[in-house]
Amino acid sequence: MKKFLLAGATSGVGKTSVTLGVISALVQRGYSVQPYKVGPDYVDTKFHSRVSGHASRNVDDYLIPDDDTLKYLFEKDTEDIDLGIVEGVMGLYDGLGSDKDAHSTASMAKKLNLPVILIVSGKSISTSTAAVVKGFVDFDPAVNIAGVIINNVMSDNHYNLIKQAIQRYVPNVPVLGYLKFNKDLELPSRQLGLVPDAEVSAVDSKIAGLSKLISENIDLDKILELASSQPLTYQGTFAKEMSKLPTNPISIGIAKDDAFNFYYRDNLELLKDLGVKLVPFSPVNDPHLPKVDSIWLGGGYPEEKSAELANNISMKNEIKEFSDAGKPIFAECGGLMYLGKDLINEDGSIHQMANIFDGSSKMTKRLRKFGYCQAEPNQDCFIGKESAIIYGHEFHHSTFEPSENSNLKTILTMKKYRDEELASTWTGGYQSKNTFASYLHVHLYQSTEAAKAILKSLGVI
Repeated sequence: MKKFLLAGATSGVGKTSVTLGVISALVQRGYSVQPYKVGPDYVDTKFHSRVSGHASRNVDDYLIPDDDTLKYLFEKDTEDIDLGIVEGVMGLYDGLGSDKDAHSTASMAKKLNLPVILIVSGKSISTSTAAVVKGFVDFDPAVNIAGVIINNVMSDNHYNLIKQAIQRYVPNVPVLGYLKFNKDLELPSRQLGLVPDAEVSAVDSKIAGLSKLISENIDLDKILELASSQPLTYQGTFAKEMSKLPTNPISIGIAKDDAFNFYYRDNLELLKDLGVKLVPFSPVNDPHLPKVDSIWLGGGYPEEKSAELANNISMKNEIKEFSDAGKPIFAECGGLMYLGKDLINEDGSIHQMANIFDGSSKMTKRLRKFGYCQAEPNQDCFIGKESAIIYGHEFHHSTFEPSENSNLKTILTMKKYRDEELASTWTGGYQSKNTFASYLHVHLYQSTEAAKAILKSLGVI
């Protein structure tokens, strides 16, 4: 598999649109493309999968700190893939804190030996674009910036001026083409990310338009020439350790609909590899819970379907009965919101939820938590033993507060570190019998200890 990485010089340069257009254009040429996303994002990967026909993977060295495991997941199931296309996160050197190698796109490019195609916005500048490119090239010579694409140019003359400047001042970096600013092809955003693909009107026609422009104005042949290739290594130590575990032939209900759909592909594949039967169901649409041994309620946007969730009384009752019977339920972020007493939207409307945890979720105008964090249980719980460290991330525009006079207590101490210093702490996480819910999103491949704890709680081992 040949591979390359599309990175934004800075955040907000439209790299997802460029990535989708490039994937689409190469698929139309007959290439089999495996897409990836640097970082923990769920929404961009859905667009990738839609366009490529292959489920996108997250590559994230905070959630997966072991480099051999990270490389194994990057190479997994790529024997028949022609190209791996990785979309970066934020700007090229942006990560956690001020360290350019702290979980940044640049760090990932070096770890996975990926040539970088840098996407630079040409909006309102010309020759200064060369200074931007030169600065990024010189900032870390170990990063292989193999080419540059100019986005948001206003005319052919504007692009030619930018191209000449880069060729003059950064001659070793080829200019691969451009995209003109086109508002009609913009993908709408929500909460610092794209609106999910299923909600975007005429999404396929937008991507087709991007693909056409890229085929006409970007040198795809040169990009393919610049892509790197190396033998597959497949260490897979983590997966081998997991395969040795004695497992139970159980089924897990996976909530999948317009309210709940944020899951890491690697987590679900690990469950399948261990012999678990995954049974998708919809808390929004299905009148009854399927016959399963455990339930996983992932993240998503339950606030967008709050009325439908509230009105599906039979589903709420059956999930509460499932929990009251002591059967395992694992809920992340949106799942927590659903398992509370009610959900309060920004307009003040109140919608009754499953009422497993005596508390309310309330939508807020601003982002409440964003980014990587660590969770330390203050007691043995669903996701780990007391004082264990679980790596994850939070991203939510809501708060969850126990009801007045409630006995509901948090069981996690949350910590965010930046530049190796403690930046903030807060509490979170709730457990009732064998039902656990928190805002934390976790990746099972972070460590065998964390994976075993969650798999044991789910009844897999």
